Amino acid sequence: MFLPAGSRDLTGRQLVNRVAIYEKFQSVVNLRNYQAIETPVIEYSTTFTNPYAGMTLKKMLKWFDEEGEIEVLRPDWTIAVARALANQQSNQQKWAYAGSVFKKDHAGVESHQAGIEIIRTPGLFGEYESLFTAVRFLRELGLQQYSIELGHTEIFETFISSLKLDEAAASQIRQAMHDKRKDEVYRLVKETGNEETAEAVAALADAFGGTAILDKFAGEWENNSKLLPVIQELQQLAAALEELGQDVIVDLGRVKQLPYYNGAMFRGFLADSGAECFSGGRYDELYEQFGGKMSAVGLAFDMDVLATALPAPEKQERICLLTDEKGLIAAEALRYKYPDAVVDVRTEATAENYDRVYKVVQSGEGYEVVEK
Repeated sequence: MFLPAGSRDLTGRQLVNRVAIYEKFQSVVNLRNYQAIETPVIEYSTTFTNPYAGMTLKKMLKWFDEEGEIEVLRPDWTIAVARALANQQSNQQKWAYAGSVFKKDHAGVESHQAGIEIIRTPGLFGEYESLFTAVRFLRELGLQQYSIELGHTEIFETFISSLKLDEAAASQIRQAMHDKRKDEVYRLVKETGNEETAEAVAALADAFGGTAILDKFAGEWENNSKLLPVIQELQQLAAALEELGQDVIVDLGRVKQLPYYNGAMFRGFLADSGAECFSGGRYDELYEQFGGKMSAVGLAFDMDVLATALPAPEKQERICLLTDEKGLIAAEALRYKYPDAVVDVRTEATAENYDRVYKVVQSGEGYEVVEK
């Protein structure tokens, strides 16, 4: 009744955890020499709905301004940062952000992210740096049990582009592949008249699991000048992560959900819940809409998922000091005797659990502490 649909209040441990995670993220990116960037929470809708970005206006929180232009609450950090950096003359290559995004396809309309963008770097530097930063950040949070999934846009797109499909048909096949509906993928591709390609594309629906899949397809595509380099790229990234002790899985049938991805894609999944805690990849083409042309790789962490998964903090001693209004000064001074404890000053007893409860009572002209 008092909040719009999808809005929510946050209290307690979830909120405390999220604040702690933001602080840890800032520490990690500072030590890796990232520069902070923040974009306006209000942008023009066309920044996100053009053919390069490919987002759907229907899912955005929007309104008309006084000139009739559609404005939206920021639905995506990557696109907003690309707009800001496309014509930036700085030599800075690594950027970090943190804040909310607003879309109607989440459990609520607001979600919280922190992420990195790496631009103008050669080879696979951006992919390595993104993944290594993710590993460092999750370790700093105390999260050890998770998997990193690797995929690549050019595998599925190479097959689809050879079929000369219109966008509607391509989108239908892409969705079937995303849902791992192998039989449906085969049927839709076979309807184009190419049974051999239908079998090859349908096989991608099962091409997920351990890194041994990369070796299998490297053998199958050893004479394919387009796909073999893609497999070799994923092998390099997987080997680097495994050397760091990370669990790596691959999904060669993964499809891009937004048109601006054009290379390696990666996601992180927590072992306990299976929740996706980060996602990202390469998106060089995104910068073209703003007149720029450069390499760009990055990822975003889902701070709400991480806040839920954060290990419980070490238990702190909880102390209650009971006093009257006149004893508040004396009670405040006592806090300094317990610098590592949670000290709660109250004027009356409560059912809340404490490790120790003291009464601060008047004794002559001063106050003394009596354990209750």
